[in-house]
Amino acid sequence: MYDVIVIGGGAAGLMAAGVAARNGKKALLIEKMEKCGRKIRITGKGRCNLTNVKPREEFLAKIKANPDFFSYAYDSFNNHALIKFFRDEGVKLTIERGGRVFPTSEKAHDIANAMIDFAAEAGAEIMLNTTVTAINTLGNKIYGVKVLTKKRFERNIEAPNVILCTGGMSYPATGSTGDGYGFAHGLGHRIEELRPSLVPLLSNSEFARSIQGTTLKNTGVKLIIDGETAAEEFGELSFSSRGIEGPVTLRLSRMAVDALIDGKNVRLSLDLKTALDKPTLSARIDRELAGMNQNQPLSDLLRKLMPKPLVAPFALMSGSVSTLPLRNMTEEIKERIISLLKDIEIPISDYGTFDEAVVTAGGISVDEIDPQTMQSKLIKGLYFAGEVLDIDADTGGYNLQVAFSTGWLAGQLKK
Repeated sequence: MYDVIVIGGGAAGLMAAGVAARNGKKALLIEKMEKCGRKIRITGKGRCNLTNVKPREEFLAKIKANPDFFSYAYDSFNNHALIKFFRDEGVKLTIERGGRVFPTSEKAHDIANAMIDFAAEAGAEIMLNTTVTAINTLGNKIYGVKVLTKKRFERNIEAPNVILCTGGMSYPATGSTGDGYGFAHGLGHRIEELRPSLVPLLSNSEFARSIQGTTLKNTGVKLIIDGETAAEEFGELSFSSRGIEGPVTLRLSRMAVDALIDGKNVRLSLDLKTALDKPTLSARIDRELAGMNQNQPLSDLLRKLMPKPLVAPFALMSGSVSTLPLRNMTEEIKERIISLLKDIEIPISDYGTFDEAVVTAGGISVDEIDPQTMQSKLIKGLYFAGEVLDIDADTGGYNLQVAFSTGWLAGQLKK
């Protein structure tokens, strides 16, 4: 018999199992895949942005769902505690632009391996290739789980405590297939609507399709919902065959997805010249024109104002063609160019799938969980941690901190 069974060997589960074992508990971690930490290994494009050094209030402002609930876990094990934790585990870390923290090696495997070593060296037993098929209860108390091994052998394992760390629905190939939601719902917990977050946005725009493979930097982007500006971001976005991606798009995607689900009109407005207002931009164009041969094509002027892949489709949007001689450029075309440089509208028709999403929005309702212990208010001995919860955040290291903090707190097994 174990003191605690942790279901799921991701960031939250490894932390929870290691902390429980380090505190003297007989802990068993059950992972259905052939190894733990598979999702950790692919985060941050394989570099693993594990947290962010922003101050507390700025950090919590990046938590988009239930930041007040998460604040208890964060205060118990915050970003600075996490940085110390990994350094104590022998992982060298580097702080990059925007306060993002990465392993100096730039290898996410180093973070995953450090977590596995931590759990194992603390004394947690790790059972791989084993699927939990049920959480067993007696009345409103946990008494263990039922598992199915790789060899299709089924058995019950007893423990008075279970920590559910099964992850969300994003990147299902890593093992995050939503199992935990079924377990929680079966035990009476409410599941807030699940949808992909930090996900590409899709568009039928001819302009967007025509610039596939292009990345725009230092771009202002507004999210427009039913004609009103809902959010603004600045930075990098990219265009692919699937739609619009990049950090700016991902940060706006959560709100965009919710609006699309509600049937609202969604579009992006791109400002390619955020540092210039329209009068200043007009003056700059006049200066450029003064130094050019009027027989040169419009494309030569546009190339001074934007990346080359945008020139031809931008000219079409302005009501002209890129080959138009500058001598034939009307004041109307010039004004249209200025307007478009400050506001390229891209309608959003859909969003990517869970396969493409970085995290899952929605999850187990935090209203039924004690934020100071991560224990269920409905079932004694049932705890939750990580992406299975209705907590999600922006890109920049915040989501992994949520997993580590809630895992650390749940692993304390406070009653």
